[in-house]
Amino acid sequence: MTPITVTRLAPAFAARIDGADIRRPLDEPTWAAIRAAFDEHSVLLFRGAGLDDESQVAFSLRFGALEVTRSMNPAAGTPFARQSNLDIKTGEVIPAEDRRMIYQLANMFWHSDSSFKPVPSLCSILTGRIVPPEGGATEFASARAAYPSLPEDLKRRAEHAVVVHDFAWSRDQVRPGFFTAEERAVYPPVRHALVRANPVNGRRALFLGAHASHVDGLPIDEGRALLRTLLDHVTQPAFVYRHEWQAGDLVIWDNRCVLHRATPYDTARYQRLMQRTTIAGDPAEPAVR
Repeated sequence: MTPITVTRLAPAFAARIDGADIRRPLDEPTWAAIRAAFDEHSVLLFRGAGLDDESQVAFSLRFGALEVTRSMNPAAGTPFARQSNLDIKTGEVIPAEDRRMIYQLANMFWHSDSSFKPVPSLCSILTGRIVPPEGGATEFASARAAYPSLPEDLKRRAEHAVVVHDFAWSRDQVRPGFFTAEERAVYPPVRHALVRANPVNGRRALFLGAHASHVDGLPIDEGRALLRTLLDHVTQPAFVYRHEWQAGDLVIWDNRCVLHRATPYDTARYQRLMQRTTIAGDPAEPAVR
């Protein structure tokens, strides 16, 4: 067994893992320790891991089956979602007004990856391949750490609520009508419980974010006001970890209970390339309703 060290990065959640070379196959005890740290801390940093595409896919598969990227992402049809201002074919910087860059602006909203799918994802793994010298941090908010301090009246309202998640809704917040009818049809709206429980430790979390359009059964405005109130609670500084990227970093986070968002960088001045793999969730995983 390769012993690992787990170091807290923030008071409420998130930890750095040292002592494991995830570029190579892991023995079972080391993998079990990493998986346990994931369930405990929700966000794990492997500083300077230095993975390439092949080793990132191999490490990701330890968590489960990979989603295949669809829709507008430049890496559509592959296991990767690409966050970058570089053209995937030419390597040239993509102009800010290009539709591919406008699409990525929605990443700056708090969201949970793939919450708009019938089976939401378990987790995401993001690697920093080309990192700008300033800007471009990623922020994470723990909806699990925030849940216990939620006022009781909001807990009661959330406990049995069902939320409609819609991919087109999140892009409409950047530019109304961004998706064509054909693009909207790729991911029709889905319904998910607002409160979910971790199947390992039973800890509850709110399941919301930019893809959460409205609350089923409530007037649209009332439901959206409730979602905004809950999101404001979850994204308080006490429940947020901000990651400043270094080249080679790998960060994995639990999409069942963690929201994240990108932050700006100078897309005309600096190059940036981030590769994300997303691990599919378990359709049988219980949710609190």
